[in-house]
Amino acid sequence: MSVLVAKPAPDFTAQAVMPDNKIEAKFNLASHIKGKYGILFFWPLDFTFVCPSEIIAFDNRVKEFTDRGCEVIGVSVDSQFTHLAWKNTDRDHGGIGQVQFPIVADLTKSIARSYDVLFDDAVAFRGTFLIDKAGVVRHQVVNDLPLGRNVDEAIRMLDALIFHDTNGDVCPANWKKGDEGMKPTTEGVAAYLKKKAANI
Repeated sequence: MSVLVAKPAPDFTAQAVMPDNKIEAKFNLASHIKGKYGILFFWPLDFTFVCPSEIIAFDNRVKEFTDRGCEVIGVSVDSQFTHLAWKNTDRDHGGIGQVQFPIVADLTKSIARSYDVLFDDAVAFRGTFLIDKAGVVRHQVVNDLPLGRNVDEAIRMLDALIFHDTNGDVCPANWKKGDEGMKPTTEGVAAYLKKKAANI
């Protein structure tokens, strides 16, 4: 498994189903997230079981991402036509409904391969990649097929990156929005730990 953190996010151009259900023939990652943060996430296959729970979870929180200047993009190895059919299937019947972020078709599996999440040359692991405004991967997590991911954690990591980019401070263990950061110095760590100990 490749570690892409601190490396440029592999760019791609592919067909994608957009929020308005139009198929964009040349959806480009770099152009879509230019000047913004990005969450790129992969799932194994459409019309499956864990996958819709994750996609709907992201869709339910998509405004929280966009309000933070972050675009959400989903990818699987299915075609754009399968994606569209899944969107047009009611959630009560195994569909995902009208999710409001682009869903990219990766029929050639080249995107999953470039992010090193392709399993058994067949489907993608549940990979999630946080990309900064410069197009660099700053966080990645990859789950095995039966293990659904945590959207709260994706938002927490985005908040941490925004906090660091804004303040220069680093984010200690279990940091969440509203918490103090710490100065990236020995003295800063000591001061932070002393303050935390006094609050216990």
